[in-house]
Amino acid sequence: MKSIHYFLIVAVAAWTCTAAQAQPDRDSTGLAMQAARAEGLPIKGKKTYYPADKWDLSDLPAYVPKQQVSGTIRMWGSNYIVDGMVGGFWEEAFRKFHPGVKFEYNMLTTRAHVPSLVFDVADLGIGRKVNTQELQLYQRYKNRDPLEITIATGSYNVTGWQPAFGIVVHRDNPLTRITMEQLDGVFGAERLGGWIGTDWHPEFARGPEKNIRTWGQLGLTGEWADKEITPYGLNMRYSQATTISDRILGGSDKWNERLRIYANYVSSSDDGKGTSMGFGRLKRGLNEDLIEDRYGIAYVAAPAPENIPPQLKVIELAWTSAGPYYAYTIENLRERLYPLFDEIYAYADTQDIAVLDPKVREYLRFIVSREGQECIQRDGKYLPLTAEVSRAQLKKLE
Repeated sequence: MKSIHYFLIVAVAAWTCTAAQAQPDRDSTGLAMQAARAEGLPIKGKKTYYPADKWDLSDLPAYVPKQQVSGTIRMWGSNYIVDGMVGGFWEEAFRKFHPGVKFEYNMLTTRAHVPSLVFDVADLGIGRKVNTQELQLYQRYKNRDPLEITIATGSYNVTGWQPAFGIVVHRDNPLTRITMEQLDGVFGAERLGGWIGTDWHPEFARGPEKNIRTWGQLGLTGEWADKEITPYGLNMRYSQATTISDRILGGSDKWNERLRIYANYVSSSDDGKGTSMGFGRLKRGLNEDLIEDRYGIAYVAAPAPENIPPQLKVIELAWTSAGPYYAYTIENLRERLYPLFDEIYAYADTQDIAVLDPKVREYLRFIVSREGQECIQRDGKYLPLTAEVSRAQLKKLE
């Protein structure tokens, strides 16, 4: 029996669909995963996944310089900016307005985006939303918060490029939709409060009566009514688990006691021509287990049809039972209607726009304007901002 692989290049919430028999050797060491990641990123980064004219961006405000700037902008953070093409596109387009600006890149990991500002080696940090530890580090040294600007919406189907999350169940499951509150009941547990950044919020507390542990509690009947729900997720040390906790569990880190968690590994391809990365255990992967578990439910990243096995399905999602419910589609993600869309951010070392380095401010204004978002669309992995979000970011920079 041949192994079936959904080849993945980056260590993000993705799917591993390897057969239980004839399993290639796996390696779970960090440096092995780093090597496999580096092997595939250049290929993936040069690929476009969406047409360059997929959306009409004429409703976004055009970039109009407020002043001429020059000098070097030091950028640290997410490697996907330079492993993909958008960083180069931004530089080329921005220098048409400001030919005296140069760029210095140190883009290896999003984990460096805010710490690099703390230690004054960067002018701009780019990556996922700052987590509690990173924000606390910044606050301890700076005694304030950094400036945060949303620069793109996360990807629809490209792992690594800050993809949205989807909720996946077995194809046999009659459930077709779920709310964010119900997801808290399924994946979470009773709690005394939760976190937003470094602030503790006791009003996020809830009791065990809101736990959802059987499919009947979600409205299923017949054979499903009394069956226990098995939740699937990712290792708590990964940023995806923190994101889900922040978005669904009130930032509490209180998870369902039956949660099955998976970790990264690297395996050789069947033909010996390279490696792939995914989430699993020694003999099986997350989606292999879910395929054989009719009563399971998982949160995953980038669950577009080409990324998940046909035995599984993505269900619709709503903020509340009043609806509306939204399917996992690229249009719903770009419009930010589907609740579990994700974002990528730029951080700068100030809260006072009046003292922000002029070249950094002009560059941020450019990125979130029409011309910068056209670069994102041309790169074909992140999704461009809507006009409403673009204007909101520009207002922060006034």
